Amino acid sequence: MSDVQKPPESETLFDPPLTQDFPEEALAQLNADIAQLGGAYVPSSDRDGALGVTMFDNPNSADDTLPVLLPKTSLGKLPSQAAVRIKSSDGRAYLGVVVRGPFALPEGLRADSAPIVATAIRNHPFMPEYHGMVYLEIAGEERDGILQPHRFRPLPNSPVWALEEDEVRAFLKTGGEVKLGLASGYEKIEVAFSTKDKAVLPRHTGILGTTGGGKSTTVSNLIFNLQKAGVATILLDTEGEYTRIHEPTTDPRMIEALTLQGRKPQGVENTHLYTLFGRSSTNPHHPNRVDFSPRFSEISPYAAAEIFDFTEAQDERFSKAVTTAVRLMDKLGVWSERERRVVEDEMDEFDEGYPRMRLSHLYDVARTVADILQNGSRSAQPPLKSPEFRAKESAFDAIVEEVSKTETKQWGSWRKVMNKLGRIERLNVFDNPAADALDFKKMLLPGHVSILDLSDSDATLVNNLVISDLLRGVQRAQEEAYKRAEMLGDDPTPVAIIIEEAHEFLSAERIRQMPILRQQVERIAKRGRKRWLGLVFVTQLPQHLPDEVLGLVNNFILHKIGDTHVINRLKRGVGGMDDALWSRLPRLAPGQAVVSLSSLTRPMLTAMDPAPCRLRMVK
Repeated sequence: MSDVQKPPESETLFDPPLTQDFPEEALAQLNADIAQLGGAYVPSSDRDGALGVTMFDNPNSADDTLPVLLPKTSLGKLPSQAAVRIKSSDGRAYLGVVVRGPFALPEGLRADSAPIVATAIRNHPFMPEYHGMVYLEIAGEERDGILQPHRFRPLPNSPVWALEEDEVRAFLKTGGEVKLGLASGYEKIEVAFSTKDKAVLPRHTGILGTTGGGKSTTVSNLIFNLQKAGVATILLDTEGEYTRIHEPTTDPRMIEALTLQGRKPQGVENTHLYTLFGRSSTNPHHPNRVDFSPRFSEISPYAAAEIFDFTEAQDERFSKAVTTAVRLMDKLGVWSERERRVVEDEMDEFDEGYPRMRLSHLYDVARTVADILQNGSRSAQPPLKSPEFRAKESAFDAIVEEVSKTETKQWGSWRKVMNKLGRIERLNVFDNPAADALDFKKMLLPGHVSILDLSDSDATLVNNLVISDLLRGVQRAQEEAYKRAEMLGDDPTPVAIIIEEAHEFLSAERIRQMPILRQQVERIAKRGRKRWLGLVFVTQLPQHLPDEVLGLVNNFILHKIGDTHVINRLKRGVGGMDDALWSRLPRLAPGQAVVSLSSLTRPMLTAMDPAPCRLRMVK
């Protein structure tokens, strides 16, 4: 048994007690000192409503960013991308945006300290007092109500306020009638642009992102709003996905999202569906469906040769087929006197085709030369395809035989040119007298939406020929419309051409082998900026777009992109986008996008609006 004596229950183990009353004389002295120094601390009135203060810089600080400390009550009031005002203690005012955080930091301990970790994993968390921190990127200095480039940095302990929504709109310049979505971190701030702002529509746009990221919804909603704003919109639909956008959406998810915004399903008005003659449409019952047949005579023979992807030997034969067909059309009286003068004096064959020239003319020449080189004469069967040449066979044969004498006996290249031309000619979509060519003037009317359904063209080559014809035709028609508007003192109608699956038309692999087509697109892009003609490139494979095309783009809507090589490449062309936004691209949810428009002060993370119209591939 232990000899240790236990103390009586009435006694304490400690003497004196652990706590004692504060001496009255000491308390009186403290109160006297406080009164002598001016009383209790009262925060300065010029800091009312401030959510935090700027902090000292550290070795990891960057030129245009600075840390801000927040009390824990302000943590939820400065989300990522929030816009703020900083009033520096030296009298200067700055505007900035939250680019990192908010982060919660414990006071007096590291976040990974032993007490915090040990208690948390045992489900008895020790919660010390904590505060918040965000990092701001300085957008500029406010002087006389105008945002100007900043020359200095806010000093430490400068108060920081969140901007009111009206101030955010003015600062970020988010206004306009073409609404894209809601800015992340705000309830009511719409990311939009004006069709009257020359910084957006005529300056070309890229809508990029992986499959399932929400590009189709963005495109259809863009078309809906452009139509409402009176923009003439032309969509090259290679998959037939947009052929039902004149109908209200039936997608339950879209309907629910629209309801939350107080909107209703609604189709796009004034839509017109164009289908290649002889090809089926994904919506044959569209109320304004028209068959069309492009005219090969509108396409530059040099651009056509590049699209056909001829080898060097085949390209030489194709070029000779063109010059021979030109000679035949002149000598056989196919051209009128006026057309002959146009060819001799005005025509630029790098930009346009020869009057009335059809694929059948070139096919007849290539086939006849191949027959002569291989067999000594043209085969009687099948007969010539061109009625103009067939009506004067003897004269045709004489001229082609003369041309054939300048050729070697290597007829194989001629036969391959013949086969490529014949494959497209047999589709009967070009130069078909049963259908009209596209009416470009009609397509440029205000609020007119033209959808070219190319889903059944059977060949990317055909699509590219059609796109080349359309770009040139629209450019010419818009230049005429612009000059007419100037003469009348009217505002020109803005035009937007949306090219779906743009990588198939302008792939990096092929564009370098197609200098004429590249120059054609670049010419349209540069002239379009002055004529209110904008191009919109849409692709799920931005890595296939060449630098030459990306260099034309000034506005970007970036949905989810997981390829780091693509992101690093885009960084060279998208200005003013902070690292926090770039790091989010691989993790964006469907319907989210980073919107970078020339009209916006800076790129913005945006919850894109649901589309009120129907997409064919969404059930």
